[in-house]
Amino acid sequence: MVVAVHTFSVVWLLFFFATMRYSVQMFQQNSYRVARYNRWLRTTGEWLSRPNLVGVLSAAAFTFYPHWGVMLTFGIWMLIIAITEFSIRYKVPVVYTMRVKRLMATRITLSAAVIALVHIFAVRYTLVAMMLLTLDYWTIVANLINKPMEAAITRWYYNDAKRILRSMPQLTIIGITGSFGKTSTKHFLHRVLSERYNVLMTPGNFNTTLGVVRTVREHLKPHHEVFIVEMGAKQRGDIKEICDLVCPSMGIVTSVGEMHLETFGTVENVALTKFELIDALPEGGFGIVNIDSEAAYNHIKKGGIAVKTYGIDNSEADYRATDVIYAPQRTTFTVKDGDYATHLLGRGNILNITAALAVAEQMGISVEARRRAVRQIEQVEHRLSMRTNGGITILDDAYNSNPTGARMALEVLSGFETEGARYVVTPGFVEMGAKQYNNNRAFGVDIAHSKADAVVVVNEVNREAITSGLKDGGYDMARVSTVASFKEAMAELQPRLKAGDVVLYENDLPDSFK
Repeated sequence: MVVAVHTFSVVWLLFFFATMRYSVQMFQQNSYRVARYNRWLRTTGEWLSRPNLVGVLSAAAFTFYPHWGVMLTFGIWMLIIAITEFSIRYKVPVVYTMRVKRLMATRITLSAAVIALVHIFAVRYTLVAMMLLTLDYWTIVANLINKPMEAAITRWYYNDAKRILRSMPQLTIIGITGSFGKTSTKHFLHRVLSERYNVLMTPGNFNTTLGVVRTVREHLKPHHEVFIVEMGAKQRGDIKEICDLVCPSMGIVTSVGEMHLETFGTVENVALTKFELIDALPEGGFGIVNIDSEAAYNHIKKGGIAVKTYGIDNSEADYRATDVIYAPQRTTFTVKDGDYATHLLGRGNILNITAALAVAEQMGISVEARRRAVRQIEQVEHRLSMRTNGGITILDDAYNSNPTGARMALEVLSGFETEGARYVVTPGFVEMGAKQYNNNRAFGVDIAHSKADAVVVVNEVNREAITSGLKDGGYDMARVSTVASFKEAMAELQPRLKAGDVVLYENDLPDSFK
């Protein structure tokens, strides 16, 4: 019996760590924000998922009916859940940052303390307590316990980053924000300015205050002359917080769109937040805004904001890409006094390059150097990048998650010269609040009006909206497949694909969306 109890305890530890890791992973994907994590728990039903409900009920059953058969069945069930969890390959696996390690350590310590107390004062209910401790909400409790410590650590890191920036008064700091296009613009600007300057940019998706702090402390060196800072936001004040840290002298607003409306509420709030970058610029600073973005254009006009502008469609733009010609191997266009060529695809990329060229002109980069840089600009992975595999062309727009960018990607797909079939694989858009259904329905209509020969709708979250839009657009629903995951989408497509076909991957939801 002692051996059985010890074995059961080991199995429970595996189960506990597997469920805790998943809970912390989702908490991390929800930006460590308790309100967002709570909403995710409710909307996905995770708070009543099989490990939670079945585990607690099974523990209660064993408490009142302590039969070895119940323990064996219960233990096998936990082992299966743990092994399954450890074998899953998530799209966005947990990143074991110091914060995550502290969070997990607190949750483990807290659980050990609770189990010890229950074992001392109410031993009969020890197993029930053990299973209750696997519930997702203990991650929130651990986060609450750690909150004062995390605030103190964050404040120390923030002040240290501020000290480093103050020690480099000659550093030119350029902020980039927008509902979409900011990461590509960051990469393009880095390449163009590198023709003359030693440039650092925030890596990957380090676009939060803590991400910028980490970049400054770990990567910014005295020899750097320019620091490009990507600035993301999910609520009012997020951009201002980053600007208060880095004090940019130049800023680019790439777009204003219907992103994160669950937290912003309205597009006007999105605009106010993105323009916190422009508001933070000093007198004589250089701000430039994409006025092909209607909401950004309207915000400028309404507020009488003095900035430079760029675009393709809007003839009022100070920096306008004209004479855009798409060819199989390259795209050519003109901006002010320069003719440029790039192997990148799509109108979105031309817009982002135009923003980079405008800043480069202000920074004294010659036209010839700009031309050379644009010719050599590389694709940014998952942002309408193109690759071929066995004669099949993949248009990878997996990191795009907005209606405007999706329409641009569909333009590229429709304009692609091929004798093969064109496929769209997408789960649609999320975090759009009350507009999510209508935007995804409109996306379905856009797909129906494109040259897509077949559509694979991934996940359940927007399935009804997208398929409804496809029907509204008159699309042949026999050419539409619905699957539960990207893996299933690949299994669905693989037997059908042949050389010459083109596949557009439009958005890919993180694991926090089902």
